[in-house]
Parts: sequence; structure tokens; C-alpha cells
Amino acid sequence: MTVAAIVAAGGQGRRLGAATPKQFVDIGGRTMLERTLDAFVAHASIDEIVVVLPADTPGPASLTACTKSLKVIAGGHRRQDSVAAGFSAISDQVDLIVVHDAARPFVDAATIDRTIEAARRGGAAIAALRASDTVKEVSAEDPHRVARTLPRESIWLAQTPQAFARSVLADAIRVGLSGNTGTDEAALAEQAGHAVLLVEGNPHNIKITTPEDVAYARTLLSAGSGTAVGMPTRIGTGYDSHRLVEGRRLILGGVLIPYSMGLKGHSDGDALCHAITDAVLGAAALGDIGRHFPDTDPQWRGANSIGLLQHAVGLVRDAGYVVANVDAVVVAERPALAPHVDRIRTRLAEALGVGMDAVSVKGKTNEGMGETGRGEGIAVHAVALLRPAKS
Repeated sequence: MTVAAIVAAGGQGRRLGAATPKQFVDIGGRTMLERTLDAFVAHASIDEIVVVLPADTPGPASLTACTKSLKVIAGGHRRQDSVAAGFSAISDQVDLIVVHDAARPFVDAATIDRTIEAARRGGAAIAALRASDTVKEVSAEDPHRVARTLPRESIWLAQTPQAFARSVLADAIRVGLSGNTGTDEAALAEQAGHAVLLVEGNPHNIKITTPEDVAYARTLLSAGSGTAVGMPTRIGTGYDSHRLVEGRRLILGGVLIPYSMGLKGHSDGDALCHAITDAVLGAAALGDIGRHFPDTDPQWRGANSIGLLQHAVGLVRDAGYVVANVDAVVVAERPALAPHVDRIRTRLAEALGVGMDAVSVKGKTNEGMGETGRGEGIAVHAVALLRPAKS
């Protein structure tokens, strides 16, 4: 499959108030446009690139050094006109087209990958972020009065890249040129009757619109190195312990351990998942497991703790971080943990979104001392390291 990228850079960016169109504003020693193009030039799946610039605007000299097929063309009055112009310049052999805003210079390869793959499956896909704040709709009569509260679980905030099968984008452009309007190509594709899939975006894939956005973007770069700053690596610790009782299954790290007793708890009692969940949440300063999954709430009775851990990882991702690695110590006199460690590490790695080599689980006894030493319960200590989602 041949893939092309249209980089939409045809606007003037008047809200920015700069002396030049915003796509040429310097961000850490390079223009926004150059930084955006870097991501697509370097991406293995992109075969050709079309850059759409304002009419009578020369492209930067760096564009001529591009190692891929690259065309620079003039855009139109509206975004959809510019994308239509870019589409007309795409080679006939291209099967799938990615559209991206030049004003999003921090797009990462993983987000491009997810969008392309989803469009391959479904014909159209966009990167987007789940809404983490409560969403209010205002009254048409009074923009300062709340008309209703929308369920944030169903709200996503669209980003680019957006990817389309060639025929789907052609339909979207046809709708746009026939008098309809849309703030992005996905909206036009929807109007044309096509389903659009969502994939997880990246919190750092910001769109630069105002002077404040420029200032924030510059803080994300250290001395032009392109590494994220202002969001340091974060470390969190977690601890949990549960009493062993008759009539319960013993579950640790999402794995059923054969034993005559299990851990007492409101959920499934998985102390290992609970300690790691606390470590992950704590590293991002998002509270603890009790705040998000209180044992006073009946919905968490008997809950699968792997699911709670996955939810915590999603909260951390919304905050701009991903898990780098975790290390946990399970303190239990019995049963022996060693035969189950690899299965536990695999299960935890899936929940955390990391490789198995980023998950360490160690079993220790308490040498007969205290409650754990007498076999009355199991305790777990955990440490989690988070890194910025884009670094």
C-alpha cells in the first residue's frame, strides 16, 4: 500500500499575531513547518509528501533537501480548499492519504502509525484524546449559561493526523467543494456517509494557535534538542497487603495461583495489582487506588484488578505520561511465587502497555516474622517510573 501525506500549511495564522504566517514561526531553532515535516520524512510508511502553503509564499529552502518525493503547492481560502488542492497533487498510485496540520509540530511516529493502521482497516481514522474534564454545552441565547452537561465518556477531542483511503477522502473533498463546510476532513467524510474510527492521540501533539501556545511549545524543547522538558521523569511507590482467608481464590498480577486460601478484599484482592496501581497513580500525583475505586462503591465489588490497573494507566496517559517500568516485591511465606512469575510479568506488561522486560516481580518471605511470616497474609511493595509520552 502506498501512503502519501498532505501537510496543511495554507493558513495565515492571524490569531497568532506574528509578522509571518505561523507555520514559519521559530520553535526551538526550527520552524513549525520544518518540525512537522521531519516527522513525515522520517516515517517509514510515508512514500510522498505534499505541502500546501499560502499562495505566493515561497517554501523554506530546507524543503529542497527532502529525501522523499515532495511537492509544494498553493492552497485556497479555506482549509478544505487547501486539502483539495493537495489531494489533486497526489500521485495516482497512492492508496491512503494522511492529512496533518503544520501547526502540530510535535506529532510522533506512534500516533501516525495508529492512524494509518486504523484507516487501512476502516477507510477513515483520526487521532483524538478522550475528554478528561466535565464538558458543558452553553445556551444558544446566552453563551454564559450552561444548557446541559455532556457525558465526557462519549467526548473525544480531535487532532491530526487524520488518514483516509483515497476514495473516502475524494468523497469528503467532493462534499466540501459542493458548499458544505467542516472544521476537518473527518467531518466532511462523515457528511459523505463514511464511518470514521478513533485512535488514541498524544497530549503533546498540541495545535499552536495563540502566542501562549508558542510559549508553551518552546518550553517543550530544550536547547533545540527536541526533547520534552517541563515534564520530568516521575517516580511513584505503592504498597498493599491483604489477609489470606478460606473460600477465596488467590490472584496475583491477574494470574490465578493454586492455593488453599485467597486474599480478602472488596475487589478480587489482587494485592500486587493494587500496589502497582498506587505506584503508577502516585507517580503522576493522581491520588491513590482508594480515591478512584473506593471499597464503598458496590460497582467495584469483586472487580478484576487488572482492569483497575489498565484504567489507572489510561489516567496517567491523559496526564501526558506513559509507564517506563515497574518493580515489585511480593512478601509471602507461601505459596512459592517463582513458578508463576513469568506469567504474572506477561499479564502485567499487557495491562501497563510495556514490554515484559520492563516489569520486574520478585517473591520474598518474611523469615517467619510478623503476620506475613506466619502465613496470615501477603504484602506487596512496588515502584513505578513514568516518562513523558513524548520525549
